[in-house]
Amino acid sequence: MTSPQHRPGAPTAEDRAHEGEDLAALLARLLDEVPGKTQKDLATEAGIPYPTLNAWMNRTRGTSRIDTDLLRSMVDVLRRWGANITPREMFASVGRPVPGNSRDEREARLLKLYRQLPDSQQRDAVKYVEALLQITQVS
Repeated sequence: MTSPQHRPGAPTAEDRAHEGEDLAALLARLLDEVPGKTQKDLATEAGIPYPTLNAWMNRTRGTSRIDTDLLRSMVDVLRRWGANITPREMFASVGRPVPGNSRDEREARLLKLYRQLPDSQQRDAVKYVEALLQITQVS
């Protein structure tokens, strides 16, 4: 008999999301997997205001428009803590597919990071990228 993990169309290790599990249920389950960690710990380490995370957990605030970086940040934090979570599972909990690393997404992320730098480091970043372009053109 074929095991469920090997049947065509059967869930794989990357598809662990419980059927119909929303963000609140997913986070509650994952926080249970990591003893000693709280919603407040997750909010702090993922860079989310605690009242926002708490509202998601209490289902008093919508989750369909959560920033992609925040979803990925929660995955990173939970994985560091030892929780068994994939990006696909996190995005599914808010009803979205995992976005690919599209050019637009990379550019938006780079711009977001650039804007967080002080002016002097922004200038250094521009010089670094210009140097990369010169190296690339020479190669």
